[in-house]
Amino acid sequence: MSYKIHKTCEEIARIVEGELIGDGKIIISGMNRIEHAAEGDITFYNDTKFEEFYKNSKASCIIVSDKLFSELEINPEIVYIKVDNPYKKFISILNKIYEDNNSILYGIHSTAIIDDSAKISPKSYIGPYCIVGKNAIISDDVVLHSKVCLYDDVIIGEGTYVHSNVVLCNGTMIGKNCIIQPGAVIGADGFGFIENPDGSYTKIPQLGNVIIGDDVEIGANTTIDRAIVGATIIGNGVKIDNLVHIAHNAEIGENTAMAAQVGISGSTKIGKRNRFGGQVGIAGHLHTVDDVAIQAQSGVAKSVLKPGIYFGSPVKERIKAFRIEAALHQLPEIIAEVRSLSKKISQIPGLKD
Repeated sequence: MSYKIHKTCEEIARIVEGELIGDGKIIISGMNRIEHAAEGDITFYNDTKFEEFYKNSKASCIIVSDKLFSELEINPEIVYIKVDNPYKKFISILNKIYEDNNSILYGIHSTAIIDDSAKISPKSYIGPYCIVGKNAIISDDVVLHSKVCLYDDVIIGEGTYVHSNVVLCNGTMIGKNCIIQPGAVIGADGFGFIENPDGSYTKIPQLGNVIIGDDVEIGANTTIDRAIVGATIIGNGVKIDNLVHIAHNAEIGENTAMAAQVGISGSTKIGKRNRFGGQVGIAGHLHTVDDVAIQAQSGVAKSVLKPGIYFGSPVKERIKAFRIEAALHQLPEIIAEVRSLSKKISQIPGLKD
C-alpha cells in the first residue's frame, strides 16, 4: 500500500466496533483484498464465493460477518474481527487510514504566486508553484496541491481538496468538501461558434461560469465548460469519474454519478440521482427526470421522461432493448429459414411468382 499503516488488531477492532478473536497485539501494516492479502495485511471475508481464497489466505487479520464466522474453519494463526457488515467496516478502516495520512499542513509555499487582492484563509494550504488570481477566495481547510492554477474571481469552499495541475477558470465557484482530481479543467470556454456562409466560424464569447455544489468529486482530466451566459451547474453530492466532459450551460442534479468517458452536451439538464455507465453520450438541449440509470455505451437522442433503467443507441427501456438485441442475434437463422421456405414454395407445382 502507498499509505502508511501501523495499528494493532486491537486498535482496528475498536475502529470497526467489532469483536476481537485472537492476539490483539499483532501489528497490521497493510490492507488488501482476500485473494492478495499477505502476512501483515488485514482483509475482509463476507461471501462464500471467495471461500478458496479464505482457506489459503496469508492475512494476519480478517474481518468477517457474525454469520460466516460460525461456519468457518478457524485458522489459529489468523486474528478475526466479527462485525455485522465486513465490507462496510473495511471501508471505515480505509477512511481512518486516509485521514491519518492526510492531515492538513497550513501555509503557503514560497514558490506560489498569489495576487494581492486574493483572500486566503490562514487555515488553508497552497502548495508549490500554485497560481492564485485576482479576487480569489480560499476558505478554511482548503488544500491546493502543487501547480494548481486559479484564474480571477474563483471561490473555493471549506474543506475542498484540489489535486495537482487542476485549472479553475474565471469565476468558478466550488462548494464545501469537494475533491478535484489531478488534471481537471473547470470553467474553460464551451464549444460555441456561429457558422458563416463561407463555412468559416465566428466564436461566441463564453461569459458565464461554473458553479459546483458541496460534496462533489470530479475525476482526473475531466472537463466542465463555463456557460455562454448564466452558469453550468453541478449539484450537491455529484460524483464524476475520470475523462468526463460536461458542456456549457448543462445542469447536473444532486447525487448523480457518471462513469468514465461520459459526454453531456450543451444545455442538457440531468435529474437527481441519475446513474450513467461508461461512454454514455447525451445530445444537447435534452433533459432526464430523477432516478434514471443509463447503461454503458448508450446514446440518448431524446429526453428521458420516466424513471428507470435504459440501454442502447438510441436508448430504450432496458428490457425492451435486451429483447431487440436478442431478436437481432436470431436474424441470420430467421433469414436462412425464410429463404429455405421461399425456395420450397417456389417449387410447388402450379404456383406463380
